[in-house]
Amino acid sequence: MTPSDRRAYPPVTVICLCYNHERFVTEALFSVINQTYAAIELIVVDDASSDNSVAVIHAFLKEHPQVQFLVNEINLGNCRSFNRALLLASGTYIIDLAADDVLLDTRIEKQVSLFETLDTRYGVIFSNAAYINERSIVVSHHYQTDTQGKSRKSIPSGDVYQQVLQQYFICTPTMMMRKSVLEALGGYDESLSYEDFDFWVRSSRKYKYAYQDEILTFKRKVKGSLSTKFYQLRQNKLLESTLIVCQKAYKLNRTEGERQALATNIRYHLRQSYYTKNYPLVSGYAALLKELSYIDFITQVILWLSTHKISVWSLYKLYLRIFLKFRP
Repeated sequence: MTPSDRRAYPPVTVICLCYNHERFVTEALFSVINQTYAAIELIVVDDASSDNSVAVIHAFLKEHPQVQFLVNEINLGNCRSFNRALLLASGTYIIDLAADDVLLDTRIEKQVSLFETLDTRYGVIFSNAAYINERSIVVSHHYQTDTQGKSRKSIPSGDVYQQVLQQYFICTPTMMMRKSVLEALGGYDESLSYEDFDFWVRSSRKYKYAYQDEILTFKRKVKGSLSTKFYQLRQNKLLESTLIVCQKAYKLNRTEGERQALATNIRYHLRQSYYTKNYPLVSGYAALLKELSYIDFITQVILWLSTHKISVWSLYKLYLRIFLKFRP
């Protein structure tokens, strides 16, 4: 891409959210600065980190004063922090970057090039990713690849609404989103503890998704990350948020296939709620299954066990030790 080509391309805003990422944030920021695409706006938000993240970012800003930096005085969470930056964003396209993840240097150029070939019915592009450990060593891929680096299985693309209800398959940090889509949705839902499932449901109901079959992002696997908190014992805010999103999806569904996909999702999270002793959430998920008329025998058994607070937490904790140890 020549300099004149770059000027012709639309601007991209990267919103980098940092919370206690002092070890990784510099690498994440340089991965944006070193992109082959020129028209990039970088906005960094520190969400009241308790480590040295703010000082590390200020050191980076001395060499890159064009970067906007917002510092939350109190912890607002991902959704509210992202929305703060979104109000300042001038890009046609938006990337939500966690401060422990890394963009490959051609990612933005390649994603914008694809977006520019798509009509406005397409609101999101996503790709494959490599998982890296805390030492930035690649340990696995989000989608297994062949010898040419292509995914070994078919990845949903186009109208993916039913698929996002049924299973997790999109690697969140690989997404590039039209700003107009985020604006139409009112940004992320600030009442929730995490953003991606709700965004997928609300956006894929109205817009298409395009899969780009390349590894363009390194997603870091860190102990104590947000994804592991789905297995948290009692008072699980993530499972609470998921129930709210499932309730939204229930109202958005149009077909029997979509209702079945949602029921599959609900059953999974109902079980997670029971295993982690979040008994009130078990009742909430079960009530939604009843609305869908999909209460099966296993769900009835779990509901009875939950009502009587018969716990399997010790066995589940043992399973998690094994599962999370070998999880890619």
